[in-house]
Amino acid sequence: MRHSLSQFPNWDWTLTRTLTLTSKRAPDQGERVTLRALASHLGLSLTTVSVVVSDSPAAQAIPLATRKRILAAASEMHYRPNYFARSLRKKRGMSVGVLVSEMADGYFTLVMNGIEEYLLAAKYFYLLAAHYWQPALLEQYPKMLLERSVDGLLLVNTPTPSLAHVPIVSISGHQAIPGVTNIQLNHKQAARLALKHLADLGHRRIAFMKGQEQTVDTDYRWQEIMDTARAFGMEIHPELLIKLTENSWSPALGYGPVKALLSRTRNFTALFAFNDIAAIGAIRALHEAGLRVPEDVSVIGFDDVLSAPFGIPSLTTIRQPLRDMGKLGAECLLNRINHPKTPYEQQVIVQPELVIRESTAKVRSPPPAQKRRKRTRV
Repeated sequence: MRHSLSQFPNWDWTLTRTLTLTSKRAPDQGERVTLRALASHLGLSLTTVSVVVSDSPAAQAIPLATRKRILAAASEMHYRPNYFARSLRKKRGMSVGVLVSEMADGYFTLVMNGIEEYLLAAKYFYLLAAHYWQPALLEQYPKMLLERSVDGLLLVNTPTPSLAHVPIVSISGHQAIPGVTNIQLNHKQAARLALKHLADLGHRRIAFMKGQEQTVDTDYRWQEIMDTARAFGMEIHPELLIKLTENSWSPALGYGPVKALLSRTRNFTALFAFNDIAAIGAIRALHEAGLRVPEDVSVIGFDDVLSAPFGIPSLTTIRQPLRDMGKLGAECLLNRINHPKTPYEQQVIVQPELVIRESTAKVRSPPPAQKRRKRTRV
């Protein structure tokens, strides 16, 4: 990720012997210019130039014209802050490590949007690593990030590493480990919203899709869905339970398992997918089998990813506030970094929302397998 230096006005420029820049006037020679040289060039005191380029509150006492002249000269000469020197002085690297399970459209995109937004505003840099559930990378990447002196770790759909002596915030995490703050969705409420919606539409024979074993909130979501279904008096049919196993981040995640389900039975009127990406693949499989969504089978997803409103039909789903979860995770992490002695929450719960679109509708007829065949007169 690249940042413009203009986005970091709060760097401490008082370390004149360590914070240097390359002069635009002599780029070929690589002339190194200190803050003292900039002050001399402007004919101003070192203190005046320092408080302006560091955006100190004291800069407000300096005339606006002078501030503009200082910033224009600093921009022209392309200052490059020395991160290492600043880290030594502040005892913080102003950077965090972000570990994610994958870099794909969907869940990851929205969570990272929120993380980036908050870290940019806070003038923090981040190092991003995707482990793709490879055991070796899950072991190595946390160590590599810590060796680069990150101030904390932000985990996205990632198990918590051991022996990490820095603040950790886990988005969608459920491991109750000292030193870790978990940002969690209220899965009980999510299950209630989805199943009440289907029940109100008259659906009783529902196919349920369980996520991959490695996904950190799979078991918690599944348990809440099963408990809620029983509470609603819905019979859970073993032949209608789908377990995802493929390590995929495309609609193929749901496409294959639903084709396999349809080869066994069509005796269901609704499908509750593990996430929106799997739901999109499921709708394709249903279409290829000659079933209409939602006329024959209603489909509900989970997450409300960016593409959810744009399919045909548009996808009814349970919205996780993914962008807000990213921002909240980054905020919690920086608060813990900047205030290490302040008590912190080990669990932060966010609320889901039902978004009704075109992929769900009232039961209009019995499931295809239950339709009576018309008798043919001879």
